[in-house]
Amino acid sequence: MTTMSARPGLDPEVGAFLAELPLAVELTAESLARLRAIPPTPLDVLLDGRDAVHREVAAPVPLSLFSPPAPRLAPCVYWMHGGGMVMGDRFSQIDIPLEWLDSFGAVVVSVEYRLAPEATGTALVEDCYRGLLWVAEHAADLGVDPERIVVAGVSAGGGLAAGVALLARDRGGPPIVAQLLICPMLDHRNITTSSHQYAGEPGVWTREMNEYGWRAVLGDLGAGAVPGYVSPAVADDLSGLPPAYVDAGSAEVFRDEDVAYATRIWAAGGQADLHVWAGGCHGFDALLPQAGISAAARRTRHDWLARILEAGR
Repeated sequence: MTTMSARPGLDPEVGAFLAELPLAVELTAESLARLRAIPPTPLDVLLDGRDAVHREVAAPVPLSLFSPPAPRLAPCVYWMHGGGMVMGDRFSQIDIPLEWLDSFGAVVVSVEYRLAPEATGTALVEDCYRGLLWVAEHAADLGVDPERIVVAGVSAGGGLAAGVALLARDRGGPPIVAQLLICPMLDHRNITTSSHQYAGEPGVWTREMNEYGWRAVLGDLGAGAVPGYVSPAVADDLSGLPPAYVDAGSAEVFRDEDVAYATRIWAAGGQADLHVWAGGCHGFDALLPQAGISAAARRTRHDWLARILEAGR
């Protein structure tokens, strides 16, 4: 195993918080089962004080919809949760897009995609794409402006959002106005400097955990048969994609693959806003939203999304 002792330090607030957590190096079938059994934050707590209507939809895949009481030509945030492609559900990190319901009156749709290792290969990203197709087809009934649908996700969900954007481009729709990729999981190869820096020591998401997640989702796919829809970093062509927002922490496994992805979008003539937050660990703003660095990250995303949605009117 390759390890590197030199690595960017953590933001003081983030470091103090992580020092109190029971972090691990590796992910195993046994520890995954325990993590999957942890109950999520109750939905009523997340919705308390929000003027939001929640309903469940029996679409081709399970969808949770959160909307203003009477949406009319509202923007839509189509949300894909994180969890390394092996855990989490459609309510994971839902507080992030619910802030955009509050700010923009957006309809938030969160998709329940199948998880690895029970589902493998393109199954996860295809689940997400099928849900997006349903939203676009039912935009009028949902009060959604079909020209202002944003795909968004965190970690594994960020990688799936990137894969959905590629699928929508290659299959001729539905139209996506932007892709918002929060510390996205984009590259199965684990070849970057940052993927080696965060190995061999406990963390929120380590190189060893990342290898486990990718092994689970790739299943029997050979190294040369991994589609770009599954591992967007290996997609041959990143042209013709909607504007992207890409962010990561400086102290995380995904830092360099996220920077490389934004760089390739620019090289293909596209638009990408890239932010690397000094001292941020993986998922820092979801783990510790009250930290100063987290507030700055969320505010910057909010401002970018505001510009995107205003331009799409």
